Amino acid sequence: MKNYVLFLFIILGIYSCKTEVESSSTSLDVEVAHFDWSAANVYFLLTDRFKNGNASNDTIINRNKETGKLRGFKGGDFAGIIEKIKEGYFTELGVDVIWLTPIWEQIHDGVDEGTGYSYAFHGYWAKDWTTVEPSYGTQADFERLVQLAHDNNIRILLDVVINHTGPVTSKDQVWPADWVRTGPGCTYQDQETAVSCTLTSNLPDIRTDSVEEVELPEHLVQKWKQEGRLESELKELDDFFKRTGLARTPVNYIIKWVTDYARETGVDGFRIDTVKHVEEKVWKVFNEQARLAYSDWKVANPEKKFHDDPFFILGELYGYEASGGRNYFFNEDPVDYFDYGYDAMINFGFKRHAIAPYKELFKRYDGFRDSLLSEKPQDPAYFMNYISSHDDGQPFDATRERTYESATKLLLTPGMAQIYYGDEVARPLIIEGTQGDATLRSMMEWDSDNDELLRHWQKLGQFRRNHPAIGAGDHHSLEHDGSGTIFSRWYDKNGFTDQVIAGAGLKNGTITIDVKPVFKNVTQLRNAYTGNQIEVIDGKITTQVIHGVVLLEELN
Repeated sequence: MKNYVLFLFIILGIYSCKTEVESSSTSLDVEVAHFDWSAANVYFLLTDRFKNGNASNDTIINRNKETGKLRGFKGGDFAGIIEKIKEGYFTELGVDVIWLTPIWEQIHDGVDEGTGYSYAFHGYWAKDWTTVEPSYGTQADFERLVQLAHDNNIRILLDVVINHTGPVTSKDQVWPADWVRTGPGCTYQDQETAVSCTLTSNLPDIRTDSVEEVELPEHLVQKWKQEGRLESELKELDDFFKRTGLARTPVNYIIKWVTDYARETGVDGFRIDTVKHVEEKVWKVFNEQARLAYSDWKVANPEKKFHDDPFFILGELYGYEASGGRNYFFNEDPVDYFDYGYDAMINFGFKRHAIAPYKELFKRYDGFRDSLLSEKPQDPAYFMNYISSHDDGQPFDATRERTYESATKLLLTPGMAQIYYGDEVARPLIIEGTQGDATLRSMMEWDSDNDELLRHWQKLGQFRRNHPAIGAGDHHSLEHDGSGTIFSRWYDKNGFTDQVIAGAGLKNGTITIDVKPVFKNVTQLRNAYTGNQIEVIDGKITTQVIHGVVLLEELN
């Protein structure tokens, strides 16, 4: 993997004492450590709720019925994300991966789910997998977004869902019976009743188990004909099935359509929705085809490639916890989805585990990481932690009363980290007048007055990005009297080494730390939280603790 050089930024010397020397006010070059997916700092956003950068596409599709609160399209688009990448918002936050909700065309009408009339602003109600949702922009816009992210050393993780279509409405017809089932509803008694069923009463389930070849749905043929792209789509399908030797089953059509986004845009990975609702053998084919598609993009676009990492597959296996190792249990034999091409799973346990003291939490997650890696060393498995998300009604800090603690615990715990848009400014998760998960999906607050909290997230995020040891290194608690914990992390992988000392939950003020166990023969260190350079005297440093945090690194 390559090393990258971070943009020049100003280090403010805020605190000093007799052994701590303020950095000069000039800019300091910081070399960013090589990227490791298992330590990634991921920013998850709903495209429609992030930033409206192009108002001209807000009403490009007529979705003007009155909806329940926060259940309609609000104007966020690719242009808005591009704008914030250009401004350096993600870079300043230490983000090295952006995860976007599904981008393909959504159903045109809406439904009343009992929680208010709803449109498909979230991206999970597909109408046509082969084209981009017009309200977000065009595929050319998305490709520009991906390229701009890459130019800023940020990878793109695209959310995908293949197990259901969008709901049936007056404008969005049901797919043919040989493509979808409309019942029974899932009861989750065992694996069968979680796979061969519908998630809700009006969410047609793709027959992913079907081995029968099927014709294209007539409504899709007519749509493509009206849009003037029927012949090109049919030719692409013929080429795909000839090249792969796959049968023309419903799910294999969708595999072609979805993996094309890797082949055509160069996204760096997929976040896969509803893993447990699809057969493992289907995931094996899907993940193989996704990696082949990404390889095709790299071959076709050598001048655009900015890393040599393989395509990354992250799964949403609802209820999976890192504490359980590789296996997921229905009410029968366990299933190891990592065996079918997954690299990582979202960890649903972190929000609950995070109530533990810092020392206990970090040690526990170092154990989870080691356990996963040791089960099958030749097939490593990873996990991603979060404190809030778009559909978890019980986040770690629903009332946003523990915002600094949330940031410190999420960004300093071993594993991948997922920031949900607005975590960094305490965007409210309880919105009066909403029902269901709409309360979690308000517009991003760009006029927030939580600048100090944002800086806290930025300092922790940059430290995490610059040091893969934080997310993927071996954890060691260091001797310490008082509140909180002081620890070291060591990373040695693929010829790259990294080591840091950090503290969390400490008492604010001055602290002396013995750094000899980690930094031998070093005369100066830097506290990345304050930006100050510190003299090492007799193997010890004295520095300032702010918001309970110390972040120690070697100077370049």
